Order: sequence, then C-alpha cells, then structure tokens
Amino acid sequence: MDVILLIKAAVMGIVEGLTEFLPISSTGHLILAGSLLDFVGEKAKVFEIAVQTGAMFAVVWEYRQRLAHTVTGIGHDPQARRFALNVLIAFIPAVVLGLAFGKLIKAHLFHPVPVAMAFIVGGLVILWVEARHKRLYGEMDLAGGRKARVETVDDMGPLDALKVGLLQCLAMIPGTSRSGATIIGGLVLGLSRKAATEFSFYLGIPTLMGAGAYSVLKQRDALAWADLPMFAVGLVFAFASALLCIRWLIRYVSSHDFKVFAWYRIAFGLVVLATAYMGMDIWKD
Repeated sequence: MDVILLIKAAVMGIVEGLTEFLPISSTGHLILAGSLLDFVGEKAKVFEIAVQTGAMFAVVWEYRQRLAHTVTGIGHDPQARRFALNVLIAFIPAVVLGLAFGKLIKAHLFHPVPVAMAFIVGGLVILWVEARHKRLYGEMDLAGGRKARVETVDDMGPLDALKVGLLQCLAMIPGTSRSGATIIGGLVLGLSRKAATEFSFYLGIPTLMGAGAYSVLKQRDALAWADLPMFAVGLVFAFASALLCIRWLIRYVSSHDFKVFAWYRIAFGLVVLATAYMGMDIWKD
C-alpha cells in the first residue's frame, strides 16, 4: 500500500469537500492541487470526478429527511412531485451537453492556466452580480427589504429549474464553479440566496454522482482493485469536509454576500497566471 498516495488522496478529498459548494470551483482547485502534488494522469482525472460523489453523500446525509419525504411522497404529494420534477429538469441539460462536449473540454481546458483565467472571469462576474443585486434589493436584502421573486426551493417553477440547469452547464469549463454558476446565476434569475444555495445542493446529487459513476465506468479498464483504497480515502475525506462546509455555508448566506469569494478567485487566479508566466515549475499538466 502506497502511504504517500493515500495521503495525496486524503488531501484531494479535503480540497473537494471544502470547495464543492462554494462559488470557487472544486474542479479548478482539484486540478491545481493535483498539479502541485504531482497527482496527474488519466487515473487522477477519474479520481477528481469520482471523489465528488463523496461530497454529494454529505448533501444526502444533511438533507436526508427532505429527500426521504420526496421519494415517499412522489405518488401522493404534489409538492414532492414538483420538487423532484424541477431537479430532473435542471439535471437534463448537463447530461446532454456533458456527453456532447465533455471529452473535448477535458482535452483542452483541464490545465492550470485555463483554470486560472476562468477563476478571474468568474470572480468579476460575481462582483457584477452582487452590485446588481444590491441595486435591486438594497444593502440588507437578507435581513429585510424587498423580497426575492423565489424565496424557497418549493416556490420554483419548471422554467426556473431549466434556467438554473442551463447555467450549471457553464461549470463544464473547469474553474467556472458549478456552485457559482447555479447560486450566482440563481440570484440573477430572482431566487433568494437560500433558495439558490439549497437548489444547488440538490441539483448536485444527480449531476455529480452521475458524472462520477459514468467516469469510473468509462475508464474501468484503466483502474484496478489496488486503486480502491485511494478512492475510498478520497471519498471519506470529501464527505467529512463537505458536511462541515454545507452547514457553515447555510449559516453564512443568511447574512453575507459572495464578494469575498470573488476576490479570492481573482487573487488566486492571478497568482497562478503569474507563476506560470514566470516559468515556475510548479504546475504540471
């Protein structure tokens, strides 16, 4: 058993769990962390996608009562059916576009410099959206003032779900952030911060679990039983760190905006671009 490899898997799992639900791009951080740790190659790319399943198990655990109610209530509860249908509608665009363009994107954009550029652009977009949100809803839109058009996930309609699903597809570009695209995009669409954040959590369950299962199945010939401990360690650490992040983020969005994440993205992206421009041999493709 390669202890160093297991340590790298644990670090990657922690990175995934702490970044998956924040608008800072978990995929981008995994690519950069993998580059720094020399955790690269085809097997590492499968790991980076599969480990996201651990973070999604944290969502399933945290919202287990709501999910159980939805599953058991689909046959007789209109609200449960509407919620399930909205998640399904939002999930479909990622399936269609992921199958169509996933291979092309992995070949050309899963590298540190494109990720850094996406970090910076995404940060600027967040700053613009927050400035727009402030004009529409005021300085303290979370504690009072004008209400959002959609206050909770149960207030969402099929068209809202479809729009969020289309926005999620922007996250196919590594460094964009699936959470950022759905949460920040949800604000633009008129969702409250809480509704946008929670729907992003729910939408991630089929999206990322499906992507992880598909990636492992597609690359199964490149994997071996000896890789199982590496994947298991990554999943466990992703689950634990994601659970902490989910609970923190729900409290955070009740009284804060996302500008701090925008400045983090911009600063981090500039550091990566600067080190790459200076030829520092720390980023490996």
